[in-house]
Amino acid sequence: MTGGRFARTLQSVAGLLGAFYIVVGVAVAGEGSPTISRADLIATLERAPGPARGSVDAPVIMVEFSDFLCRHCRIFVQDTLPKIEERYIREGKVRFVYRHMTVRGDASFLAAQAASCAEDQGKFWEFHDVLFGKKSPFAFTSGRLKQYAAALRLDEKSFATCLESGKHAERVQAETVLGHALGATGTPAFLLNGQLVIGAYPFEAFQRGLDVLLGALPRKPDGRAK
Repeated sequence: MTGGRFARTLQSVAGLLGAFYIVVGVAVAGEGSPTISRADLIATLERAPGPARGSVDAPVIMVEFSDFLCRHCRIFVQDTLPKIEERYIREGKVRFVYRHMTVRGDASFLAAQAASCAEDQGKFWEFHDVLFGKKSPFAFTSGRLKQYAAALRLDEKSFATCLESGKHAERVQAETVLGHALGATGTPAFLLNGQLVIGAYPFEAFQRGLDVLLGALPRKPDGRAK
């Protein structure tokens, strides 16, 4: 990506984010020339509010860019993430952060907004699992999404208002733009302590990468990574 194109992308991100994020004390505003570095963008994705699993003090932060209509994302969620959860997240070694990257049209964009509406009611991960259990794009209509919310015992009126108002549309767009700006050309894509990895690799590949990152960290007196 050229410097000019990257700068224009940052301007788009700034306008989309508005008051959503504050990165390491720097307010992201849509005015003037962008002064936000790549490290700032990564810090935004790692630390800004959003669905996450694991300790905030985990030495490795794993950010996933994902699309609910992505077959390879579904494979990662169903086959690989549970193993990462057991081996690393529950052990306090990895914090897993979910970010939207809607690259498969209107249905995926609507599904991402619906998941964020579920997040408002503390049920993001439950809704996330329901959506990744669906394979047809016809499972992501507004009516179906509302049915899933009802089955999870969400407040149906609040959910419908959230979804129909487009409350989280700019947030979903912003996360998608950030993913592209950082070089993610498809989903799933990951940041492992800021290092970009694209693709739904098997658990063993992630295991090797995570172990390398953990092994390179300073050690505490008890032998644990800081």
